[in-house]
Formats: sequence, C-alpha cells, structure tokens
Amino acid sequence: MIFQHRSKNKIGEDFGGLVEASSIDEASDLLRDRGLVVIFLKEQESAKLGQLKVFTKIKSKDLVIFFRQLSVMISSAFPIVQALRIVGKQVENSNLKIIISEIADEVEGGNKLSSSLAKYSKIFSNFFVNMIKIGESSGKLDEILNYLADQQEKDYELMSKVKGAMTYPIFVLSASVVLGIFMMTFMIPRLSGILEETGATLPLPTRMLIGVSNIFTNYGIILFMLVLFFFIFFRLYLKTPQGKYQWDYFKLKIPVFGIFFQKICLIRFTRSLNTLIIGGVPLTNSLEIVSEVVDNSVYRDLIKKTIKEVEDGNPIATVFLQNKTIPTMLSQMLDAGEQTGKLDVVLSKLSSFYGREIDIMIDNLMTLIEPIILIVMGIGVGLMVAAFILPMYNLAGSF
Repeated sequence: MIFQHRSKNKIGEDFGGLVEASSIDEASDLLRDRGLVVIFLKEQESAKLGQLKVFTKIKSKDLVIFFRQLSVMISSAFPIVQALRIVGKQVENSNLKIIISEIADEVEGGNKLSSSLAKYSKIFSNFFVNMIKIGESSGKLDEILNYLADQQEKDYELMSKVKGAMTYPIFVLSASVVLGIFMMTFMIPRLSGILEETGATLPLPTRMLIGVSNIFTNYGIILFMLVLFFFIFFRLYLKTPQGKYQWDYFKLKIPVFGIFFQKICLIRFTRSLNTLIIGGVPLTNSLEIVSEVVDNSVYRDLIKKTIKEVEDGNPIATVFLQNKTIPTMLSQMLDAGEQTGKLDVVLSKLSSFYGREIDIMIDNLMTLIEPIILIVMGIGVGLMVAAFILPMYNLAGSF
C-alpha cells in the first residue's frame, strides 16, 4: 500500500511525500526510522492515476525526452526529486506528466527511483528498472539515464524506419480494398444490368466478376460481420501464449519479411544484453531481462532455455547452435566472445552489424515494393476492365 504523509525532519523542515508499507503502523515506523516526525499520515487513494487519459499513449519519443532531460538535470547537481518535478512540468504527454508527478512523490517519501519506476511496468520495462538500479548503486545515475536515452532513441529510430517502409504499401493496399469494394457494390451491378439486358452469353471472367459483385451486394453485411468476428477472435487468440507463439513463429517464416523481423529481434537481443553486461548485471539476470525485450515468443523461449544451460555451467551459445532460427554467425561469435572474455565487445559489433543490415534491407524493400504494387494493381485493374470490355467487343461483333 502507498501512504501519503506530511512530516518534519530534525531541523524542523516541513515536507510531504509518499511511502510504501503493508500497514499504516509500518509506514509510521519507517518514517520514524528516517528521523522524521509524522504530522499527517493516510493511505493514498491514487487520485492522480484515475486522471490518466485512456487515449493518450506514451510513445518511445516521450521516454527518450524524459530520460535525456532527467540525465541533464541530475548531472547538473539537481536533487532527484527537484529534477523530476522540473522535468514533469516540461513533458508534453499528459499521462507521462501525471506518472512523473507520482514518481516524484514516492521518491520524496523515501523510495528509490528504480522501485518507483517498477510500479509502472507497462511503461518502464525490467530493462529500464534494472539499469536505473545499477546507476543508483554505482553513483552514476546521470550516465545510465543518458545511456538509456541513447538506447531508446536507437530503438525509436529503428521502429520509425520500419513504419516508414510499411506506410506506403499499407496506404496503397487500403485504398485498393476501398476502391474494390466500391466497384463491387456500386459500379459493377449497374454495368452488369446493362450487359444482361442484351441477352448475350457473357464470357466466364465476366460471369465470375458479376457473381462476386452479387455476393458483396446481397451479403455485404454478413461478410462485414464475419470479418469483424475474425478480427476480434484473432486479437483475443494473440493474447494467449499459444496464439502469440504461433504468430511470432509465422512472422519469422514470411518470405523476405521473415528475415527482416528476425534481424529486429536480434538487434534488440544483442544491444540490450551488451548494455546489461557492461552495467555489471550477472549473465543469467541479463538474459532474463532481455527475454522480455526481444518481444518475440520464439526467441523468448530460446533465451529461457539458454538461461538454464548457463546456470548448469554450459556456454551461452549451446541452445543457439542447435536452433535454425538463430544465424550461425551469431551463435559462433557469442561462443568466441565468451571463450575470450570479450562477450560485450562481440555483442557491440553484432549490434552494429545487424543495425546496418536492417538499414540495407529497408532501402531494398522501398526500392522493390513500389514496382511490385504497381504490377499487382495493374493486373487487378486489367482483369476487371477486360471482364467488361470483352463482352462489349463480342456484342459489337455480332452486328
């Protein structure tokens, strides 16, 4: 439970904050142990959390700015609570502003920054919390915060490139679907009515197109409900462990794009593991944290198996060498890095390598996607046009 308090220190300074305890008596004892005289103490009702806006997400960019500004404030010798208050006022995201204010209250009440961040696990992952913990214990919190900002910025740039590469094909595909539905429900029924009035025998492609149009016209609502049901069922299935695993496995096996998704997971793995090892986190703990960072059930299971192997005294690459979803180069370099005691150096080089590979793949995809889309759209439009020009040509030839 979280308790709100107003207390005085030994020199009579009055200040308030939050303290975490299992009961109000324990909270009072904790404050007295810190040399404080309790004036007011009651359970926190989390009013601020109730003010969180449902539709205001906290983006990676917001976290980059937060970590960067907090690093600058702490390196400038500002007390952590004052730094949080100042940064909280400068943050534009309303949800993050509220959360920073809550965190500042808890730190002012005596909690560590890492413990306070851990309560917002949906925003601050185990990776962030453990790195902050390292900074607190080593006295290099400003450097760790700056490092986290760098890592988050790299991840933000990576996902921005991926989204940028996918924006054009998704837009064209969506526009094509909307246009196709419009043709099937409005244009083709009118043209088919004109052709049927002639009494001529229509070619097979024309009859097939008219049949599809009739399905859209007569059963459009049913089709829409089926698509909606499938979408909802699919989203719910993805929330199950089995569904998430199968979907993640399928993504890795998609032609061309599967390699792309694989490299994204690998760069997250190498970059995050390198950061944690440099920070002094034990290898097994680092792997446990990284298993959540990769955001892929297939790789998460492999990392979990690797943890067991490492705990049994086996090399880190034992499981990777036996699995085909891991590139041989990665497994061999991890093995070499562990044997030479330079695992962090190897991970850094692998991270840079996969970063360059992703940049090259994005450029190649952007080059290939446009002509492929134009060809597919051209074939689709050509088939639809031919399906109606052919009967008109036959009708004109009969006179």
